[in-house]
Amino acid sequence: MREEDLNQILEIGVQLSSERNLTRLMERILECVMTLTHCDAGTLYLLHEDKLHFKIMRNNTLNTLAGGDGREPLPPVPLEHGNVCAMALLEGRTVNIENVKECRDYDFSGPARYDAMTGYNTQSMLVVPLHNREGLKIGVLQLINALDRKGRICPFASDLTLAVESVASQAAITLQNASYIKEIRELFHSFVRVMSTAIDERTPYNASHTRHMATYCSRFLDYLNSLAANEGKEPPFTAEQKSEILMSIWLHDIGKLVTPLEVMDKAARLHPEQYASLLHRMETIRLHARISCLSGQTTEAEQKEIEEQTCKALELIDTMNTAEFVTDEYLYALESLKDRYYTDEQGVRRPWLEPEEAAMLSIRKGTLSDAERLTMEEHVTITQKLLSQIQFSSEFSHVPAWAGAHHEYLDGSGYPRHLTADEIPTPVRIITILDIFDALTADDRPYKKAKTPEEAGRILTIMAEKEGKLDPELTRLFLASGCWKEDVEEGNRL
Repeated sequence: MREEDLNQILEIGVQLSSERNLTRLMERILECVMTLTHCDAGTLYLLHEDKLHFKIMRNNTLNTLAGGDGREPLPPVPLEHGNVCAMALLEGRTVNIENVKECRDYDFSGPARYDAMTGYNTQSMLVVPLHNREGLKIGVLQLINALDRKGRICPFASDLTLAVESVASQAAITLQNASYIKEIRELFHSFVRVMSTAIDERTPYNASHTRHMATYCSRFLDYLNSLAANEGKEPPFTAEQKSEILMSIWLHDIGKLVTPLEVMDKAARLHPEQYASLLHRMETIRLHARISCLSGQTTEAEQKEIEEQTCKALELIDTMNTAEFVTDEYLYALESLKDRYYTDEQGVRRPWLEPEEAAMLSIRKGTLSDAERLTMEEHVTITQKLLSQIQFSSEFSHVPAWAGAHHEYLDGSGYPRHLTADEIPTPVRIITILDIFDALTADDRPYKKAKTPEEAGRILTIMAEKEGKLDPELTRLFLASGCWKEDVEEGNRL
């Protein structure tokens, strides 16, 4: 073995240990081993469900490089006796063949068909099994047609076999590590999706919110990258940055796991038990009026007037209870109702409307009282608290901060930290726009009617250009992107 080969082996070790992307790692392994053995072609197989699957295939003579994109260039090889690659892995030994056309020990019908299709000439072959540190089978390296210094096909040098096995062993461990990293990442992403689904499934309202946001975000970031590409500029968002923003979206509402359902699902201003109590009270008032009439204490006309007044009171209450916005006219009518009293069966004078009921009905916008709104807003603080307990990798290091800031506004009027424009990075500005847009257009919210995208766009524009809450340029680009439309390509995966 030449000194340059030894140096190359050391260099291969350095290269393999520094590569983290599984596809590039597989390409690098095949490239390095082919260079070490001075061969013309090679294939890397990985074992899956008792079959060897083609992952990377390279042929210098035919100028081809296949695989690495998830598609396999050739059918998988069953892990059965007869095929040289399968045999090498089953028996755990390297197979060195000088000329496949003269070898009768294995089935070479596959290479023969390949040669017939491409005009290639498969001659010498070196097959090296890949095992992980526990000795479990991982795959096979198949090298074809070693070349001498003049470029002629020759047998693979026997003194390089040990070197190739050494590289293969290190490659197998590196592949295993990369596979572990990929599996851990997928496990984490699956956990995130499960948690997000759990949040949405807690309530029939808000069920698709996070998924919509992730879809819109992926499309919008792609749109921004395409605009930059059309202008000959670098894309503003790398694949890693896009993944980090999407992760922040999937986790942005995790704090709602502990938000009381009676607050999160509050479809009307009055709680169900309050409304039931009020209905019972109005019926009681009508019954007392009827009893008074029958006993001669009041006239039939007075009884009828009480019944009409309770019906009007319930009409007002029903309207205010579910109105998107309570007007001054409604509040004035409610004031007169607050002054009405009746006497119960114990002779106690009681109001038609309890003070707490009146306070709830007087909520101008939405269904939540100030105390309930504070409880709802606490989900952001809880989100930050929960995410701070997760040891995020460096690629997701911003997720806790970004996910916990999606209710902050550029003018400092947001919550929970009242951040200002200088403190709110671009990813958070984007997430905030998406969150508001989907909340406005959602048709599953019990306390409001869904806005059309056009109506939501006008509201976003006002918040950006007049109120200074949102980023004007990002808002304009978001509305121009149309990323919420169904005919836009999907892209919401983590």
